[in-house]
Amino acid sequence: MSQMPQPPQLSACPTCDEPPQSGDRYCDQCGADLSAAAAAAAEASADRPVPPQLSGAVRATRPEPDPEDDYELAAPATGGQGQAADPRAAGALGTDGTAPPAGPAPETGASTHTGAAPGADGAAGTGTGTGADPRLPGGEPGPRCAACQEGTIGQDGFCERCGHAQGRERDHVESELEGIAAATDRGLRHHRNEDAFSVSTAELPDGSPVVVAVVCDGVSSATRPDDASAAAAHAANEALMASLPHGAHPQQAMNEAIVAAAEAVNSLAVETDGPASHPEQQRHQNAPACTIVSAVVTSDILTVGWVGDSRAYWVPDDRTAPPARLTEDDSWAAQMVAAGLMSEAEAYADERAHAITGWLGADAYELEPHTASYKPDRPGVVVVCTDGLWNYAESAEEMARAVPPDARARPLNSAQVLVGHALGGGGHDNVTVAVVPFPAAPGRAGSA
Repeated sequence: MSQMPQPPQLSACPTCDEPPQSGDRYCDQCGADLSAAAAAAAEASADRPVPPQLSGAVRATRPEPDPEDDYELAAPATGGQGQAADPRAAGALGTDGTAPPAGPAPETGASTHTGAAPGADGAAGTGTGTGADPRLPGGEPGPRCAACQEGTIGQDGFCERCGHAQGRERDHVESELEGIAAATDRGLRHHRNEDAFSVSTAELPDGSPVVVAVVCDGVSSATRPDDASAAAAHAANEALMASLPHGAHPQQAMNEAIVAAAEAVNSLAVETDGPASHPEQQRHQNAPACTIVSAVVTSDILTVGWVGDSRAYWVPDDRTAPPARLTEDDSWAAQMVAAGLMSEAEAYADERAHAITGWLGADAYELEPHTASYKPDRPGVVVVCTDGLWNYAESAEEMARAVPPDARARPLNSAQVLVGHALGGGGHDNVTVAVVPFPAAPGRAGSA
């Protein structure tokens, strides 16, 4: 397993003077490219050209910051429905502490329902920075800065008056269908959300319901990780919705869906680098890449599939019954434990713990989708998530404690609570979670 050399570290962002964390490639305050600035500073100080960075198959998640280097964050207040209020929501409130009037949430495609940023009440509220700028000719609608409320937003995503970086459409997304819900959030430390999800419902040939959740985590050290996760989530969802209603076995359908997701991510490398190159050359590109985990739930069986370190957990309604983790990470730590070289505690305490050994991308040496099916003997929920959540609830028991007791009846509220749990714990990474009740209940088929 190879890892990308870390860029030289700056003491402060050259654009906004925000002190970066160890391993940050972009400024969390303004989004500036820290690696480029560091390289330029190193070149100036050394008075010689900086050797180009090696491109390679890099699959290490961002290291957890040293607690001593963390920014001081106010403890999140508890919002409605048990969810921790988003600390970023304060900027979206008026002087009287209330949110602006709600507007319709835009939709970007069949497999992605874009919600608005959450307000302090924990429910989906309105996004900030949109409205009519009175200075525009004819009062035409135009985006306004969420910070100063006066400047217009340029194509680069920054305010043309005060320079404040604006929220992106994917910063916070929620979706709910009959019998399933999901939410994703940028977190508190990253300048963009590189996670993505798709959720869908359908009917099997016998008329019984089937519910699908796909969650993907873009690899930050790779090119276009946000595009990779979105492409994989969409492709896997489409493949499952094309095969399951026609009677395909869930495990076979899951395997084919992960292959389809990998092909979608592979195609991004061709878009980035021009004509398709030899597979051996692709392995040495810093190609777009992501992890994937998916769950298919019917009235009597649940099936999971994955590549990478995103996870699925089983949490029964009866909390006296044991919960379970349904997936095994493709990671350095998991390999050390499986080989008997380290205990689980030792492996996950190592700085290499989250370096992944399996991913979707043109530079992956071999695609090995993992699939498994289970027949739970009682009702419960499947929690499908990225490491942005499970870093704060790693064991099955910890995850079960974080999941609300009424999760099966209120999956969207549960997804919101789990996102709040990660943000309340520090929000060091993007957070994505889908909550899938078992058994699947009959409802209206659809996708979001």
